[in-house]
Amino acid sequence: MPIRDDLPIAALLPRVLDSLAQTPRLVLEAPPGAGKTTQVPLALLAAPWLQGRRILMLEPRRIAARAAAGYMAAQLGETVGQTVGYRIRFEQRVGPTTRIEVLTEGILTRLLLDDPERADVGAIVFDEFHERHLHGDVGAALALEVQHALRPDLRLLVMSATLDDARLARWLDAPRLASAGRAYPVRIAHLPAPPGAPVTLQIRRAVQQALAQTSGDVLVFLAGRREIAQAQRALEGIEHAQPLELLPLHGELSLAGQHAALAPAAPGTRRVVLATNLAESSLTLPGVIAVVDSGEARVPRFDPNSGFTRLQTVRIAQDSAAQRAGRAGRVAPGLVLRLWPESQRLESTRTPEILQVELSALALDLAAWGSSDLPWLDA
Repeated sequence: MPIRDDLPIAALLPRVLDSLAQTPRLVLEAPPGAGKTTQVPLALLAAPWLQGRRILMLEPRRIAARAAAGYMAAQLGETVGQTVGYRIRFEQRVGPTTRIEVLTEGILTRLLLDDPERADVGAIVFDEFHERHLHGDVGAALALEVQHALRPDLRLLVMSATLDDARLARWLDAPRLASAGRAYPVRIAHLPAPPGAPVTLQIRRAVQQALAQTSGDVLVFLAGRREIAQAQRALEGIEHAQPLELLPLHGELSLAGQHAALAPAAPGTRRVVLATNLAESSLTLPGVIAVVDSGEARVPRFDPNSGFTRLQTVRIAQDSAAQRAGRAGRVAPGLVLRLWPESQRLESTRTPEILQVELSALALDLAAWGSSDLPWLDA
């Protein structure tokens, strides 16, 4: 397989293959930039234990699933739908020769409910498991149950960038391996907005500072689509010596818009990408040297008054802030401007969705499964 030996994960791949040949579960810790998302599935294709069966890889987000499949297919010199394909809600590109199938998390739950044995699958890879989405937790618990009861030969690989990997390893009863990342030094500064000042004004100031102090593109993390639109209006007409391109990046963007944000800048042009937390991991944004971090994200929370889950804007956790900062050190020494006081304390890790969202859909899935007594990481 054409593995990129210039990525940090390459040195660890022989140990990953050896471990999975000896034990059916593994925890792999690899920071952003290591290359785990695209290089590990390709390396697994050559494993003798796979015996020609398929690899399912779970990605938390649709845009990441498409991008990962596209990158791996290009590395093989193929188009998506041949050796590498993807399946997301309302869209799939797979074919009779597909060996690696990149799925969004909820798809795996449906596949296992329809056919728990999945005899044509040799490995399930859970990418970016630290995001702790509900469907990721459910899929992992179901896959563990399948492995224990029906498929002891099924390999399970959980990949994480910021989780407590010792706890993960205990839960899975699995060995763990850690990869180095690929990062340059990153300088972090805090630029909280003055009391009463509009946040958009502080974003404009921070972007101007980032453009003046660096030579590459700027990635701005915002809570959601509304904040992206507000920031885009605030940044229009910003003065800069080079042509400046403002690009949004969120899950509801068209395919053309997503491709534009993920493509390299045109020669002589600098870009400011305004993104939600989907840009924290799994996606490569070429040319980013500076990050402006609002410190906010929009996440699902159970509302006891309505009995439903709704999206709520919250302060991010420390692990999320670290991942966002890592985006500035991918290609050169970087700069991170955080729009909150340095004295403000953040929670160490994000709260798993299973502990804070409405669970009636999960209850129905477990009723279809026939039991709720599953090996949960968080019950």
